[in-house]
Amino acid sequence: MSHRDVDLAHLSAGVVTPVADEQERRAEVSLRPGTLDAFVGQRELVRHLEIVLGSAKARHQSADHLLFAGPPGLGKTSLASIVAVEMGSGLRITSGPVLSRPGGDVLFIDEIHRLSRAVEEVLYPAMEDRRLDVMIGRGPSARSIRLDLPNFTLVGATTRTGLVAAPLRDRFGFIGQLDLYDVDELAVIAQRSALLLDVNLQGDAAMIIASRSRGTPRIANRLLRRVRDFAAVQGHRVVDDSVVVEALELFGVDEYGLDKIDRRILGLLCGQFANQPVGLTTLAHACGEEPATIEDAYEPYLLREGLLIRTPRGRVSTEKAYRHLGVSPHSGGLF
Repeated sequence: MSHRDVDLAHLSAGVVTPVADEQERRAEVSLRPGTLDAFVGQRELVRHLEIVLGSAKARHQSADHLLFAGPPGLGKTSLASIVAVEMGSGLRITSGPVLSRPGGDVLFIDEIHRLSRAVEEVLYPAMEDRRLDVMIGRGPSARSIRLDLPNFTLVGATTRTGLVAAPLRDRFGFIGQLDLYDVDELAVIAQRSALLLDVNLQGDAAMIIASRSRGTPRIANRLLRRVRDFAAVQGHRVVDDSVVVEALELFGVDEYGLDKIDRRILGLLCGQFANQPVGLTTLAHACGEEPATIEDAYEPYLLREGLLIRTPRGRVSTEKAYRHLGVSPHSGGLF
């Protein structure tokens, strides 16, 4: 491997995690669709939004408060931006842990399940009656004043619907669940993003990227950017099937969309812990990762693909995992 390959290889960590850091969030802005017509996938949800937003515009009113739920990277922030565009409103973006008070034409709160109880209490009258009760002063001299708010639409996003407090959840007029994308939809997204990034995809390049994107547009766009980087360093003007496969192999993303952490988890379950359940904490320590990272970023996909299962006693690899790693289950079966 050349020194240029080494320079690329160090970027591979976390390449298939669905969570984005702040730098990647800024990079995603240019790739986001601007309207519902341009939004790929989530057909049922998009149809429902067309009705909800279309009705509000016909009545010249603000749309109902909206809650989008689903795994990270599926387009919740993009939909919030689209809601603002469709309603001809401004957009203010914040997150649950840092929100202090509501405001703006369309207020988007990411990670809304992490709101503090105090902020939730402020939001209830703001969402229902468009008013804000503010305490001025402290002690016996403290007094409350009521501020009337302009009409606004609150758009919340959560990866854990069950953690959204029931009183808050009940105040949303529409709750939309985002599902994982199929390969054809991701291929369309990859092809669209390639045009925006001036990447010349040929043959089945977009489909190969899509098939390794774990059903998540964010991962598809991230893999596309890594393929673009590889092609630029290697001097490929055209990105065909072989270039994509070589690039993704360099970054450690296999045909299942697994990266080195995924394979390390399966390797432990099929090797050191073969034929016996293992607890999350033990598995995390063996992998050198935090338990929350294993549980939130890696385990859901491995479960969904049938590569591991969770039992009351712990995690166990499946026969599919053994086949994927090219090893044979130890004598005595999996259990």
